[in-house]
Amino acid sequence: MQTNFTPEQLADPHVAESEAILRKCVHCGFCTATCPTYVTLGNELDSPRGRIYLIKDMLENGRAADAEVVTHIDRCLSCLACTTTCPSGVDYMHLVDHARAHIENTYKRPLMDRLTRNVLAAVLPYPSRFRLALRLANFGRPFKGLLKRIPALKAFAAMLDLAPRSIPAPSPLAKPGLHVAQAERRGRVAILTGCAQPVLDPEINAATIRLLMRLGVEVVGPEGEVCCGSLVHHMGREEQALAAARANVDVWLREIEAGGLDAIIITASGCGTTIKDYGHMLRLDPAYADKAARVSALAKDITEYLAGLDLPSHMPRGIVVAYHSACSMQHGQKITMAPKQLLKAAGFTVRDPAEGHLCCGSAGTYNIMQLEISAELKARKVRNIEATKADIIATGNIGCITQIATGTGIPILHTVELLDWAYGGEMPAKLKGLQPAAA
Repeated sequence: MQTNFTPEQLADPHVAESEAILRKCVHCGFCTATCPTYVTLGNELDSPRGRIYLIKDMLENGRAADAEVVTHIDRCLSCLACTTTCPSGVDYMHLVDHARAHIENTYKRPLMDRLTRNVLAAVLPYPSRFRLALRLANFGRPFKGLLKRIPALKAFAAMLDLAPRSIPAPSPLAKPGLHVAQAERRGRVAILTGCAQPVLDPEINAATIRLLMRLGVEVVGPEGEVCCGSLVHHMGREEQALAAARANVDVWLREIEAGGLDAIIITASGCGTTIKDYGHMLRLDPAYADKAARVSALAKDITEYLAGLDLPSHMPRGIVVAYHSACSMQHGQKITMAPKQLLKAAGFTVRDPAEGHLCCGSAGTYNIMQLEISAELKARKVRNIEATKADIIATGNIGCITQIATGTGIPILHTVELLDWAYGGEMPAKLKGLQPAAA
């Protein structure tokens, strides 16, 4: 793609990076076939190619974002299916990140949109605030129907729809501290505690820690960790995202220097994609560039780490698992086979739903901010999953778990919960009374 940026514009490293990305696009349109919003809406401007044209025009002309640009960029899920499909290697992720930051800095959103985004940014990254908000949701439920009838308040109705009616107790394993290996030590790792996940489903990290300890891996929960920054990063609130990244880099480097780390284990693939990008996010910060790159190099999804431990194979269990590959896992981190291979080795029969490349519609806060598109994608995903006739759904991201669970009665768990059960742990509570169809 030909570009016409001035030397003065290219002196800005963010613009220079975006210009280099734009020049790689050859207008082929392969991305449109795998873009969830284009497949759903059929609008060229809601495809990666269309958004690239909008971003190019905005940045090249040095314009503030306008309502049209914001509409189509906001509809992007950042699922990154386009980056998997693109034959030219267009780095759409970092291009749309720049566009979102530009929007945040140059466009004044309508009042209720600003309010909704401020609430999400002030609550979701903080576990104690999030827990309190979920408790308060019970008082708001009677008004959900009213909120749905008022367009400006639909996002708050969506929050009430997603809020669980009961909140699990925090896991004692979530507290900062050292979890000693229960077998001959074969590694030492840190684990990301997270923000929303330990509130919504504390068993995910608990199962991870139990499994790793039994396998001889020492697990440390560092003191001082904060949200990975993904949520505000995708809102274009770059300074908040970078502040979170710096805080976590400091925490993990302290652990690296104190006792060494073989990996930083992440059990939410959305967080993993962001943490693996810390090196890029902080590349212009001379005080943090090298440190952030070091942290990013150590970041591993739990299945990525377990795949290197050579776990024993089990006999078939007669349980069919539909594996939903989260977008941040398959497109963001390019991890496609490890989770399924681990499940198969553990004795589960694994089935791939049709259209596995398409997003479920969760995408961070997308299922709050873009209700209609998210609902269509969820319904499509659930139909494809249920067509596998599986007993269980497994995935690697809490957002997908929350989204898909609202559309099906099939139990959905994190992959690591099934692996913990297969390798000596208790049956997950969600599976009590399971009658395998394949047994």
